[in-house]
Amino acid sequence: MRAIPQILCGALLSAVLAFPLVAQEASVVPATVAPTEAPVDPAAPVATGPAAGTGTPVLTRADAEAWLDGFFPYALAAGDIAGAVVVVVKDGEVLLQKGYGHSDLATRAPVDPEATLFRPGSVSKLFTWTAVMQLVEQGKLDLDADLNQYIDFEIPPRDGEPATLRQVLTHTAGFEEQIRALITAREDEITPLGDALRRWVPECIHSPGTTPAYSNYATALAGYIVERVSGETFDDYIERHIFAPLGMAHSSFRQPLPPALLEKMSRGYAKASEGEPKDYEFISLAPAGSLAATGADMARFMIAHLQDGAFGDARILGEATAKQMHETGQASVGPLNRMMLGFYETSVNGHRAISHGGDTQWFHSDLQLFPDDGIGLFVSMNSSGRDGATGHIRYALSRGFADRYLPGAPAQPAGVSDEDAKLHAQQIAGTYTSSRRPDSNFVSLANLLGPVKVVPNEDGTISVTLALGPGGAPKKWREVEPWVWQDTNSTDRLAADVVDGRVTRFSMEPYAPIMVFQRLSGWQSLAMPLLVASLVVLLLTVLAWPVSALVRRYYGVPYRLAGADARAHRLVRIAALLVLAAMGGVLALVVAMLGKLEMTSPDTDGTIIALRLFATIVLPLGAAVAVWNAWHVLRHPRRLLAKLWALLLALACLFLLWIGFANHVIGFGANY
Repeated sequence: MRAIPQILCGALLSAVLAFPLVAQEASVVPATVAPTEAPVDPAAPVATGPAAGTGTPVLTRADAEAWLDGFFPYALAAGDIAGAVVVVVKDGEVLLQKGYGHSDLATRAPVDPEATLFRPGSVSKLFTWTAVMQLVEQGKLDLDADLNQYIDFEIPPRDGEPATLRQVLTHTAGFEEQIRALITAREDEITPLGDALRRWVPECIHSPGTTPAYSNYATALAGYIVERVSGETFDDYIERHIFAPLGMAHSSFRQPLPPALLEKMSRGYAKASEGEPKDYEFISLAPAGSLAATGADMARFMIAHLQDGAFGDARILGEATAKQMHETGQASVGPLNRMMLGFYETSVNGHRAISHGGDTQWFHSDLQLFPDDGIGLFVSMNSSGRDGATGHIRYALSRGFADRYLPGAPAQPAGVSDEDAKLHAQQIAGTYTSSRRPDSNFVSLANLLGPVKVVPNEDGTISVTLALGPGGAPKKWREVEPWVWQDTNSTDRLAADVVDGRVTRFSMEPYAPIMVFQRLSGWQSLAMPLLVASLVVLLLTVLAWPVSALVRRYYGVPYRLAGADARAHRLVRIAALLVLAAMGGVLALVVAMLGKLEMTSPDTDGTIIALRLFATIVLPLGAAVAVWNAWHVLRHPRRLLAKLWALLLALACLFLLWIGFANHVIGFGANY
């Protein structure tokens, strides 16, 4: 899976994705393990980049090992990560594969790149896409046909347009986010793939082919299509048609893992310093992320793709099909990196690059291929670490590797005038939401909690709340050509789509291939402040109830209201308490679910249903009582402050009722 908690809490969620390298000392310092030597003649170093004598390091096993040895022990210790595996391939051979740290902290077992299995998360998707392209090559699948002709249930069209496999591979099928039971520690919660897909079809919230929006559901759907068209289970198909030809004997999508592989599986950790191993993670949508594999096996897969489908005498894709997969791009925004057929484009320093990252809760991975240079890089870590350390490390590793071995002079942009830069900064400023989001279920409340804001700076640059630099502060982006900005400390770019002089959406690298950020209207951008204000009004109303009673008792002041006034006064406070409990409870549940994926398991269904039913009763009733109270107070001789507060309370309850309807809190069921 790809950074679900990160993406939902920031963009909707925070991904896929802020990357400064952590530089704090950890209590566990991973040990370095001797490398497993690859069958490459060390006397014949493989060079890349400019010729010797230009100052550019030559990519040899010795130089790569020295560089990685300087990078990983410190990075893992600083990030509080137990262990990692890293593999470098070049020109059809394994240049270097090496383990760092430990696969099991209790036994101090070292990471062995040949034997230790890691969970690559959404890097698994590349195997699913490869399987799809094999069937396309055989004429059994059509990338541009309606998905519905391959499945036994219906994916409703959006705006009259059906989704296609091409759109699935480029994450433009339009599906909203789905997170229920995405990752679980309980084997009994895993259902057959077809049943999991049919249980709840997420809504298409974007017109197919128009908007990048990363989707685990769509990938699993592709895996199900592989099953139905091939006549084999997904696991059997991958083993027969990809693992076997490549000799990937230590890899499996199966859940649970076969016992022989499970014995060699690395333990997963939240932090190395805690030392507590986590349970094996089961992925409900297996084709989207259930792979377990060794670094050595991942090297074979990288080599096959770098050689256009060939690995030794074996071939998993025809050359033309492999090139089609690697070079067919779906545009995102402006000139930013695109989504290929399954791969992200991550070109850097003038070198074409395609990649895919992956995250479970405890394992964090990245695979980078430089097809024109014949180079591949894979890394996987077995801990979440401190303060998003794994994301920082992956980014620093891939960029540091490219800058060291694949340098290039970036194109010199024409730039824009200071006046235009400041004008465009003002025009792009505003509040946005991620295209990758839940929309038709109660978890859409997360969209209110985590909007993305673009802020103009005094020096003509802009900052984005989601994009943080190494120190944790927002990056600064400087406009280098009209409506294209560049990070002042890297080559990452940000670009905007402008319609009739108005910025409608933007994206930035490395997010660009898989999501964009869509502008919210003025009313939508006020939803979060109004939500907070409404909850504060209710909270103050509830707190004033016992406080005023205690004050009256202390000073011996009698309760001055009587009859209908007293009845309205008490009823509206009871209503405020119930509305606050209903909306506060649902909001707390959403925040807890996004912070702890175990809470998205079916075990939470009962709580979700109960809270939604409670809200369905309380929100309309509370709004009715608050409106009745305001009508009563305004018609009778009461103090001005009492009248204003009654009106404010009624507006707060009405707004929360609207939030309840708009964000699907009111209703029944536990699909999300």
